[in-house]
Amino acid sequence: MSHPSPEAASVRRGRRTLIALFLLFIGPILVAMAMGWLNLHPSGSRSKGELLSPKPDLRAFALARADGTAYAWEPERRLWRIALAPPPGWCQAHAAECAKLAQDVDKVWQLFGKDADHAQVLWFGAMPAQAPGSPAWQPMREDAKLSAALPRNQVSAAGVPAYVIDPYGFVVLRYAPGFDPVDLRSDMAKLLKLM
Repeated sequence: MSHPSPEAASVRRGRRTLIALFLLFIGPILVAMAMGWLNLHPSGSRSKGELLSPKPDLRAFALARADGTAYAWEPERRLWRIALAPPPGWCQAHAAECAKLAQDVDKVWQLFGKDADHAQVLWFGAMPAQAPGSPAWQPMREDAKLSAALPRNQVSAAGVPAYVIDPYGFVVLRYAPGFDPVDLRSDMAKLLKLM
C-alpha cells in the first residue's frame, strides 16, 4: 500500500485553499448577477414610487413661471424637482385636499435639511391659498402639453399624482394620487445623496 507523499497532500491543501478564496471573492458577484437576472432586488434598494420606463423627456418644453419669466433646467445646478400638475380649477374645487397636498410636499422638502438646496417643487397652475412661501416652491404657468406628457396624470378621488424630475429634465418617478409623503421623502433622500 502506498502512502501519498507529503508534497501531494500540500498541493491538495493549497488547491482547496485557492478554490475557497476564489469562491469567497467571486461567489458574491455570481449571486448578485443571478439576482439581477431573476429581477430579485433587496427591498431596501427599491423605490417607493413607480419607476418610469421610458423616462419622459421634458427638456423640449419651454416652461414659464407663473409670473411669465422663463424657467431653465440648468443641469449644472444639480436640482431634483418634485412636480405637481393639478388640472385647471382642481384647487378651487378641492381646497382642503389641495392645501393638504401642498403642506405634505412642503414638509417633505423641509425634511431634506442640508440637501434642501438641491430640490425644488414645481407647482403647475393655481397655487393653493395656504401655499408655502419658500424659495424652493416655483409656481409655474399651466401647460396643457406638459400635463399630457406626464404619464397617467389623472386626478382621482385621492388627489393628483406627483412626479420626480432629475436635474436633466427627465421624469424618473411617479407617485399615484393619495401617495404617502414618507415614500416621496425616502426616494428623494436617496436621490439627493447621489449629489
